[in-house]
Amino acid sequence: MGYRQKAIIMDRDKIRRTLIRITHEIIEKNRDPGQLILFGINSGGYPMARRLQAILLDLEGHHIPALPLDISPFRDDGKETSPVPGEENLPEITGRTVILVDDVLYTGRSVRAALDALNRLGRPRSVQLAVLVDRGHRELPIRADYVGKNVPTSRREQVEVVMGAEPEEEDLVRILEEMP
Repeated sequence: MGYRQKAIIMDRDKIRRTLIRITHEIIEKNRDPGQLILFGINSGGYPMARRLQAILLDLEGHHIPALPLDISPFRDDGKETSPVPGEENLPEITGRTVILVDDVLYTGRSVRAALDALNRLGRPRSVQLAVLVDRGHRELPIRADYVGKNVPTSRREQVEVVMGAEPEEEDLVRILEEMP
């Protein structure tokens, strides 16, 4: 079964402004940026975590680590993400504030798996969740601390985030609908 584009809900400029706003909210809530560490849930959350890292550096002058987090071994829904090269060198997180970053929050199962993955790294002081899009339909009692955009969707739709690694690559968020 295929999908077709229904709507583009965020373009490059809207994504940039949204990430700047989320970064300001993170700074406001966390007075000691030296204690922060960003973990991007692989694969969609890591590019967003890198963008937040760059904005934090521009705004605060602090280099905050932004690392990918492979949740594949901890998923309960059979989905797999790509393995993360070099993930064996992840830092100790005990006593630090972890910002989990994901592109789309849907059922909450990826976040639950990410929390399990973090447990193997230590015991953070706190864990906060930043997402670009919250599309609803939660199956677990999970909510984001920082939300770029709430987008009500049906279960027959998908939200796709395209975040290019290079400045000239396309950035957009679109809704795809299932074709009959």
